[in-house]
Amino acid sequence: MAAMSAPASSSNRPFLNRRLAAFGTTIFAEMSALAAATGSINLGQGFPDTDGPAEIAEAAVRAIRDGRGNQYPPGPGVPELRAAITAHQQRFYGLGYDPDTEVLVTAGATEAIAAALLALLEPGDEVIALEPFYDSYAACIAMAGAVRVPLTLRAPDFRPDLDALRDAVTPRTRLLLLNTPHNPTGTVLTPAELAAIAELAVERDLLVVTDEVYEHLVFEGGHTPLASLPGMRERTVTISSAGKTFSFTGWKVGWITAPPALVSAVRSAKQFLTYVSSGPFQYAVAEALALPDSYYDDFRADLAAKRDLLADGLADAGFEVFRPQGTYFITTDVSPLGEKDGLAFCRALPARCGVVAIPNQVFYDDKSAGATQVRWAFCKRTDVLQEAVTRLRQL
Repeated sequence: MAAMSAPASSSNRPFLNRRLAAFGTTIFAEMSALAAATGSINLGQGFPDTDGPAEIAEAAVRAIRDGRGNQYPPGPGVPELRAAITAHQQRFYGLGYDPDTEVLVTAGATEAIAAALLALLEPGDEVIALEPFYDSYAACIAMAGAVRVPLTLRAPDFRPDLDALRDAVTPRTRLLLLNTPHNPTGTVLTPAELAAIAELAVERDLLVVTDEVYEHLVFEGGHTPLASLPGMRERTVTISSAGKTFSFTGWKVGWITAPPALVSAVRSAKQFLTYVSSGPFQYAVAEALALPDSYYDDFRADLAAKRDLLADGLADAGFEVFRPQGTYFITTDVSPLGEKDGLAFCRALPARCGVVAIPNQVFYDDKSAGATQVRWAFCKRTDVLQEAVTRLRQL
């Protein structure tokens, strides 16, 4: 029998299309595999190491047992969850949405971002995004055939340069892609910054997609949805999800809120991605969104204490620490340790002291802007963070 060989293309054309040629295995997969192989503490990928509220987990079990969501749920999402999302937006932000026409449930925020960009962009459109940006942003813009235009947030304060933003808008600019609270820097856009962005969006008739998955993890001040500003509700697709707020990242329940025409457009793309997902979990998330204010307050306070524990430990270990205003990530600079390359530092770190982190340079087009920055996740048990701090002192 002839030996099996890898399939070949007669034209020698690569199998992966050129839009995605620059996107290989994600840094999260690489670093998580390194953590598993070395037995290191994984402070790289942003997922908690404990589950969320037991009563919400039980709500998912109850839904499965009762046969709710075990078959395909409705395309826009189950009515209970859509109603809960609109109640949440009204409760926290005074934003009114129609659960039947202005809400769409997605397979996490990642699908919401992909569906929004695929639906709203034409090849050649320009998208301005805050840099460093979460890695799926660049990939989704590329899949849409659009052009990303970074607005770089620079250390130490990571504030947006609003004059540079205005200068970046061209006749080809279709959309602003914002992330606040911002991953990985932890920056929370101020009301003044948001007002300036809103004014520009209205003036230049731009669409805006906002990723607000860390909306309940703001440690100083509060979160202001861009859609709440004058002129913005009708042009903004607001994205959030249950994973970060309720510590059930594997359930992949996200959503968008937007005017009917924008929801319809995004749904047209979303239906050919997953169609539907997470049936029983949608019912559980509906109950989670109705948890009392004390849940949100306690959750935020717990993460703030963990932020401070890790930030202080990183400073003691010799890093320059940029204490975040929100999210559950801390950005540091490794230059004070004599390091010049954050990627090389992160690849060597497990062998040096048994801890894994993420190099920020993978989130930049301008690699030099983030060359020495490293991101750490503090959404872990206190004892795990304490052990990580002890290990990092070896540096």
